[in-house]
Amino acid sequence: MGVIGYGLGVIGAGLAIGLAAYGCANAMARQPEIQGRAFTVFIMGAAFAEALALIGFVVALVVQ
Repeated sequence: MGVIGYGLGVIGAGLAIGLAAYGCANAMARQPEIQGRAFTVFIMGAAFAEALALIGFVVALVVQ
């Protein structure tokens, strides 16, 4: 059962990173002068989403 929960957690993290990358690319295409700031925010968001995926992995291991 924990594997199913981890799989759902990974799907959520993947969607979050995909949406963040889309938003970052869209923002940089519209306003190239904010490229550095937008990329920094994207990296922070991707790190937080990956951290949530890792927490889901740990919880799946602990539950079993």
